[in-house]
Amino acid sequence: MKIKTRFAPSPTGYLHLGGARTALYSWLFAHNTGGKFVLRIDDTDLERSTQPAIEAIMDSMTWLNLDWDEGPYVQTTRFDRYNTVIENMLSKGTAYKCYCSKERLETLREAQIALGEKPCYDRRCRYSYVHNHHPSDEPYVVRFSNPPDGSVIFHDLIRGPIEFKNKELDDLIIRRTDGSPTYNLCVVIDDFDMAITHVIRGEDHINNTPRQINILKALGAPVPDYAHVSMILGADGCKLSKRHGAVGIMQYRDDGILPEALLNYLLRLGWSHGDQEIFSVDEMKQLFSLTAVSKSSSTFNTKKLLWYNHYYINHLPAEYVATHLMWHIEQQVINTSTGPKLAELVQILGKSCKTLKDMAVRCRYFYEDFCEFDVEAANNHLRPLAAPVLQAVRVKLENIVEWTPASVHGAIEQTAAELQIGMGQIGMPLRVAVTGAGKSPALDVTIHAIGQSRSLERIAFALGFIDQQSSRTI
Repeated sequence: MKIKTRFAPSPTGYLHLGGARTALYSWLFAHNTGGKFVLRIDDTDLERSTQPAIEAIMDSMTWLNLDWDEGPYVQTTRFDRYNTVIENMLSKGTAYKCYCSKERLETLREAQIALGEKPCYDRRCRYSYVHNHHPSDEPYVVRFSNPPDGSVIFHDLIRGPIEFKNKELDDLIIRRTDGSPTYNLCVVIDDFDMAITHVIRGEDHINNTPRQINILKALGAPVPDYAHVSMILGADGCKLSKRHGAVGIMQYRDDGILPEALLNYLLRLGWSHGDQEIFSVDEMKQLFSLTAVSKSSSTFNTKKLLWYNHYYINHLPAEYVATHLMWHIEQQVINTSTGPKLAELVQILGKSCKTLKDMAVRCRYFYEDFCEFDVEAANNHLRPLAAPVLQAVRVKLENIVEWTPASVHGAIEQTAAELQIGMGQIGMPLRVAVTGAGKSPALDVTIHAIGQSRSLERIAFALGFIDQQSSRTI
């Protein structure tokens, strides 16, 4: 049997972490078994589905590099197919027309609740002769003729055997009065037509599974295997939501997270392989199995995600990380035509930056000159006593023939030795002079990356600042 999985999000909002993890698990299972992965857009909720949401889902899947073998299929383009199936079900008696008004259904519901019963349709239109007394233009819905007795038992590949009594299942509506088919019917036909063998989805779909299995059996269609993944919770133990800071997948891109880091984090958010934490995509494909997916809910931890991101910033090829960093550089409107290559910048700032956004925000002085210094740093380090130190080190830097981090370091050391001062007495004024602030990576690497001519110009600018401040004091 050729394994075939699918990811079928509803485009009613952004793709969130739970959906992305489901997509990842489905994608990995298909790859692990040599199968195929299908992308499908389940947009039967016509009022809430939007084109921007569809585009956001596609962008998220593309950014995460979760490529698909088939699709994307879109349910709203398949309404003719669904309605053909519904008409066949009506003729075979596996579905029926229901003319009950909203008022009657609401009265029925209230009465059942008052008696402590589970609200459900009483199948009035299924068993009566009332169809003959309704004009052809009277609105109706189509309901599925759910088996009244017995049970639906399926073996969940994560949770084990699950059973539902048929008497607990309603005769669900499979076509609305406006002629549009409903979610559970469309999903079943799609899975059948697309030969889906394994359905991996969130545990919130468990209650849909027995209904869908019964429809599949009524159609004489094979029943796929099901695996329901547990929820992702916030730190307070509640389902992850906007109030926990949950955002769409592309927001993580915007915040400076690498796709490899997010994939690795999502993989481990409910799946394990011994004590291993870091997995390449090839390792994920090779090692993933549904039997190792936890039945328990997982808790989202921003610090752990940042840990993964910091790791990947420093362990992926710098040239590759630079391709993602470029987007953030553009968002900060930084001109990188003069200054270090972005791959070099990744190596310089990688150890101190946990996100690419932070790296982009902090790198401006490598590429653009500044017209003022950080006030606190200047007050502490650009004092009159620093002027002769800066003058001396500027001469040393100007005389360097081969501009390397080692030669820059040597010039700073020589200046300190000649002036008989500690490295701190030269390092901090020099750092503020060339970066405009009191913090930077190693000074020799930073000055080398900024470049010889610009470093000399900035030291001269700092000397002018000191002289100006001294004049004001006098």
